[in-house]
Amino acid sequence: MAKKQAPPATRAANRSVDLLVVGSGTGMAAALAAHELGLSTLIVEKTEYVGGSTARSGGAFWIPGSSVLTEYGKSRDPLPAAREYIRSVVGETAPVDRGLSFLDNGAATVEMLGRTTPLKFFWAKGYSDYHPEQPGGRADGRTCESRPFDMRVLGRERRRLRPGVMEAPVPMPVTGADYKWFNLMVRKPLRAVPKIVRRAALGIGGMALGREYAAGGQALAAGMYAGVLNAGIPVWTETSLVGLLQDSEGRVTGAVVRQDGQDSTIDVRCGVVLAAGGFDHNVEWRRKYQSDALPDNASLGAEGNTGDAIALSQNLGAGLALMDQAWWFPAFAPLPGESPMVMLAERSLPGSFVVDQSGRRFINESVDYMSFGQEVLRRERAGSPVSAMWMIFDQKYRNSYIMAGGLFPGQPLPQEWYDAGIACRAESPGELASLIDVPAEALEATFRSFGEAARSGTDAQFSRGDSAYDRYYGDPTIRPNPNLRALEGTLFAVKMVLSDLGTCGGVTADASGRVLGEDGAVIDGLYAIGNTAANAFGATYPGAGATIGQGLVYGYVAARHAASTLTRTAVEEDNAAVPR
Repeated sequence: MAKKQAPPATRAANRSVDLLVVGSGTGMAAALAAHELGLSTLIVEKTEYVGGSTARSGGAFWIPGSSVLTEYGKSRDPLPAAREYIRSVVGETAPVDRGLSFLDNGAATVEMLGRTTPLKFFWAKGYSDYHPEQPGGRADGRTCESRPFDMRVLGRERRRLRPGVMEAPVPMPVTGADYKWFNLMVRKPLRAVPKIVRRAALGIGGMALGREYAAGGQALAAGMYAGVLNAGIPVWTETSLVGLLQDSEGRVTGAVVRQDGQDSTIDVRCGVVLAAGGFDHNVEWRRKYQSDALPDNASLGAEGNTGDAIALSQNLGAGLALMDQAWWFPAFAPLPGESPMVMLAERSLPGSFVVDQSGRRFINESVDYMSFGQEVLRRERAGSPVSAMWMIFDQKYRNSYIMAGGLFPGQPLPQEWYDAGIACRAESPGELASLIDVPAEALEATFRSFGEAARSGTDAQFSRGDSAYDRYYGDPTIRPNPNLRALEGTLFAVKMVLSDLGTCGGVTADASGRVLGEDGAVIDGLYAIGNTAANAFGATYPGAGATIGQGLVYGYVAARHAASTLTRTAVEEDNAAVPR
C-alpha cells in the first residue's frame, strides 16, 4: 500500500497546515482520520523512530462495540453492557462524558482504520476484561489485535519504525492470543504445537518470499504508518515541540518545533493534537507525583516520553489530573544498564508466588498489572512499603513455561542473572530465605499456606484464581485451580521491580479531546489524546489494550472535532463576505 507513493519530505520548515499532530504512536490515528476528512496534516515526532510506545506494546486494543467483535467473533457486544462496565470500574475517578464519548466513537474508529490502512483485525476471544465480575464485564473479553502484518510494505521507511521490546528467537509473528498457547507448549502440546508451526511457517516462509511478518504493537504501528505514507502525510522525526502559539483570544494557532537545533513555525487552521505520550522518563516528575521509591527510567514506554507536551500545555493554563497514575507493570529486575524484563503470564502460572521483604505474600499475584502496581503504591502511602519483591517458583515451573519472553521451558536461568544478584537457587525454603534476605520462618510459613491453598483449590488469603482474568493465563491442566500448585524440589527466586507501560496522568480534556484549563474552560485549538491526556478511565485499566484503545478513539474524535471547526470558520467567512 505505501509503496505506491514516495515518502513525503521529512525536513522541518515553516509552513501552514490544517492539523498538526505531535507524536507518532496513536497520534497516527488522528492524522489518518483528519486526512480522510480532507484536512492537510503534519506529524512531528521527537525521536528518530515512528511508532511511539504503541510499537513497543503488545498491540492489543480494547474498543467495545466494534465490527471486529460483532462480525469476526460472531459475538454480540451491546454498548449498554460496556457503558455499565465503564461506570462500575471507573466510578468517579474520571468524567462520565469521557468514557461515553470513547464508547460512542469506538466502532467508527475501527472502521476508519480499516479504510485508511492495510490492517486486518481479529478478536482475541477469551482474553477476559480485567474486572469481568463487575457489572457489564465480559469473561470472554473485548480485546482485539492486528493480524500478522508484512513490514516490507513500508519499503525504505521500514528503518524508521520503532523496534519492539521482544523478538522471537526465530522469525515468527506471535500475537498476544498466540502467546497464551505458546506458553503452554509443554503442558498442552496438542493445542500449542499446531499454532507454533503455523506461525513459524508464516515467518520463515514469508522471508523466503521477501516478506517480514510481525505481530503485536509492531504490526499495529507499521500498519498505521503504511496508511500515513500512502496518504502522503509528512512525518518529521527528530523534531521536538518547543512552543505553542496563541492568538489574542487564547486560541492555539500554531506551534514551534525544533529540528537539528533550528526552530520552525507551524501555523495551524484547525488545531494541534498532542499525542506525545506521558512523562514516563521524566524522573523528577515521577518522584514528585508518584513515588521516590520508583527505580530510575524503569518504564517500558518510549524514551522520548518526558512530559514535554504536558508542560507546554501547563504554560497555557491547562489543568492536570491523575498524575499519580501509570499503566503499572511489574517486571523482572533489569540487568545493569538494561531495561526491566517483561513479565506476561509468569505471575499467574501455578507453582509460583510473590513475596515482599517480609517473606510473605501481599497480593493476588494474578491480578491485572495496573492493580498490582496500585497496591504496591497504596502500601507505601499507608506506611508499609514493599521495599523488595521476589517471584519464587520451582523446577517443575521452570520446566513447564516460557519466562521473561525468551527463556523456553527447561532452559536454565542465565548465569548473568545470578551474577547480578537478581536470581537465586536453593534446595529448601530456609536456604532460599537466606539468599534473598527474608525471615526464614516467615518464608517457610508462606510455602506451607500456599501449598494448602493449592491442594484445596481456594486461596482464602488473596482469592487467586477466582477471576476469569486470573484463569486466562493459568494452566488448565492443573486442578482444581489453574493458578495454584504447591512448590516442591529445587527452588528459584527472581527479583522484581515495579515498571510501567507509560504514565496515564496528564492534561484534562473533554469528550471531544479538547484540552481544558484549570478553570474547566476549553483551550480552543488544542487537543490531547493518549497518555498526554488524563486517562479517560480514571484510575482503572478496563481490559487489555485500553491504553491503545483510547488513544486511537480520541485521535479519531479530536480529528473530527478539528475538522468541524474548519467548516464553521468557512461558513462564518462566507457569511461575512455577503453584502448586508
